[in-house]
Amino acid sequence: MQKILTSIPDIILLKPYVFEDQRGYFFESYNSEKFLEQGIEVSFIQDNQSLSEKNVLRGLHFQSPPFAQGKLVRVIKGAVLDVAVDIRKSSPYYGQYVAQELSEQNKLMMWVPPGFAHGFLTLEPETIFFYKCTALYNKASEGIVKWDDPDIGIDWNIENPIVSNRDKHGLSFKEFVSPFV
Repeated sequence: MQKILTSIPDIILLKPYVFEDQRGYFFESYNSEKFLEQGIEVSFIQDNQSLSEKNVLRGLHFQSPPFAQGKLVRVIKGAVLDVAVDIRKSSPYYGQYVAQELSEQNKLMMWVPPGFAHGFLTLEPETIFFYKCTALYNKASEGIVKWDDPDIGIDWNIENPIVSNRDKHGLSFKEFVSPFV
């Protein structure tokens, strides 16, 4: 597994070694020993999967401590623009983001540790998005930052994505008070 650094050091891209032949392909999407070798010490306790049509935007979601989640995300089918925004108040990267295309072709995975708001935009129809989480979902600790907040300035490269009512009413970055130190 190859570790690829991003502009925010705690957000890590992982490129698995893929073995392909006439039958198809095989790769390890998670191996605890290999993650430890890359400096990622985690325990996953929940897996989630979503199916979305093209131009669906989900996010920017996070869970507050003590239910904060780290996520290992990847695409099984299709493609997304995956985004993680640093919401740790003491971070020199506070308010900055990493955006990366994840697809069934490139097989990249992104490690998003606790302290980041996360979202994605589907780029292809019937995209299947999968993520492993380090904490169980807790509705009372869920938070949402507006996906189109001008202070964050994410270039989603779309004018009218399909967004849930819940995500349309996320907090602006100016009114958001981070629960992360």
